[in-house]
Amino acid sequence: MTTLTERFANLRRITRENELVYLFLHNRIAQIAAFVALLCIGGAMLSPWIAPTDPYDIAALDIMDSMLPPMWSAEGDPRFLIGTDDQGRDLFSAILYGTRLSLFVGLLSITFASVLGVSVGLMAGYFGGRFDAIMMRIADVQLSLPAILTALLIDGVARGILPRESHDDLMIVVLTVAIGLSLWVNFARTARASTFVEKNKEYVQASQIMGMHPLRIMLFHILPNIMGPIMVILTVDLAVAILLEATLSFLGVGVPPNQPSLGTLIRIGTEYMFSGEWWIVLFPSGMLITMVIAVNILGDFLRDALNPRLR
Repeated sequence: MTTLTERFANLRRITRENELVYLFLHNRIAQIAAFVALLCIGGAMLSPWIAPTDPYDIAALDIMDSMLPPMWSAEGDPRFLIGTDDQGRDLFSAILYGTRLSLFVGLLSITFASVLGVSVGLMAGYFGGRFDAIMMRIADVQLSLPAILTALLIDGVARGILPRESHDDLMIVVLTVAIGLSLWVNFARTARASTFVEKNKEYVQASQIMGMHPLRIMLFHILPNIMGPIMVILTVDLAVAILLEATLSFLGVGVPPNQPSLGTLIRIGTEYMFSGEWWIVLFPSGMLITMVIAVNILGDFLRDALNPRLR
């Protein structure tokens, strides 16, 4: 039976052997960013239990509580930590629920973008030829357009095709697909370039000589060896996906109004910013900025840690 000292010794040995963990434990900025990101994600995921009220429950709202300033102000109410919005929703609860919705859409869309982009990149890099030429020309065309314009275009087409009565029910799905289709190019180009390098190595050539199916080679041999740069793109583009969702919601084409995300709360706050109700726009914006900066710092750390030339 191992003692506590032996367990700590084993933990230190594993830490030294795992270069990524070692670099993380010696990077104070990355640790702070990870703590902030986990705090934001944890608060969002636990919002049904830690939020004082449910901002999506219309029956529980009181219009007489609207526009209340933070509790430390002279006109503040102790029930509302950072005040209320124009509908009487507790702003702290609305931010927690809005962050959860923004994270949910961001994670779904970046998962869709990564699966699509990596699949296209693997096949383009492995097979080459006409498929590679067609997909990369499509990627070049999409790169000439800002991601927000691509997402707006896809969202508008979906709204025109789908029945009007189903817009609210399917809006999160449409938003996820729109953001995912606007971000798949980075994954495809990265996977393609890495696959070009890996497919000429001996272990891939040996698998081909053994008659292994190309799909098996791509999934079980090439993909694990190109996950480093893909994970960097995944982390960085997660922040982009969250910002895209917030931007679309700010423009009024995002999530349904009865389920406001951070972008919706910011849009509401800008309408009252010059009339003195500064807290409605300040706190949701601060939450969005903090979360995006933390995720971006983690993405920069992964990029530096997984690329020895940058260290």
